[in-house]
Amino acid sequence: MKSSINNIIIALAIIISAFLFSNAFMNRNKSSNNISVTGLGSKSFVSDLIVWSGSFGKKSLELKDAYAQLDKDRENIRKYMISKGLKPENMIFSAVDIVKEFDESFDNRGNRISSIFTGYRLRQDVQIESYEVDKVENISREVSELINTGIEFYSNNPQYYYTKLAELKIEMIAEATKDANVRASKIAENAGARVGKLKNADMGVFQIVAQNSSEEYSWGGSFNTSSKRKTATITVTLDYETN
Repeated sequence: MKSSINNIIIALAIIISAFLFSNAFMNRNKSSNNISVTGLGSKSFVSDLIVWSGSFGKKSLELKDAYAQLDKDRENIRKYMISKGLKPENMIFSAVDIVKEFDESFDNRGNRISSIFTGYRLRQDVQIESYEVDKVENISREVSELINTGIEFYSNNPQYYYTKLAELKIEMIAEATKDANVRASKIAENAGARVGKLKNADMGVFQIVAQNSSEEYSWGGSFNTSSKRKTATITVTLDYETN
């Protein structure tokens, strides 16, 4: 009786092993009938938001005098921007930064000999945000007019953004998916097969670079803000069954 049970167990083990081996073999053959393709979506656009910033400062032995001079410069900057067509709500002035400055002297060993207070250095930043990209761009190029009035104004390069990236990205994904599907159909056709069920879809890195530039793409994704005209790209990888 015990021997019969052992024989039954052995027979079941052989049957199960054969089934598992057969299933693995079938899956292996099935996986070999896959096709993986990558499609590209690309869109060029012009930025619709500009952010431009600069800083200005004054120095005086007396803190209240430095504040008074800085207040005067800030008001002149505000009036200048308004005269160029900007609105007050487009301008954001930061808090005032205060630094005590000293004239220090050292001996040959690097030891400080003396430290003489030379005054308070006050600095303030101003940031311009506007949808009037061309207007702000022109103002940033003409800012030397402020400097010629005696204001110590330091201008930064404008930064350009696009406020409809979400919609643009959806369009690009659709374009990349369509491109990948066409590629898959062509490859399958050349191999005498047909594209079957979609098994997997992966979205690649989203990139934004300057138009007509040699700017390099990054594996982590590039996001250009220095150019007004940009090109965005995205890739989509699709895995299909073929039959």
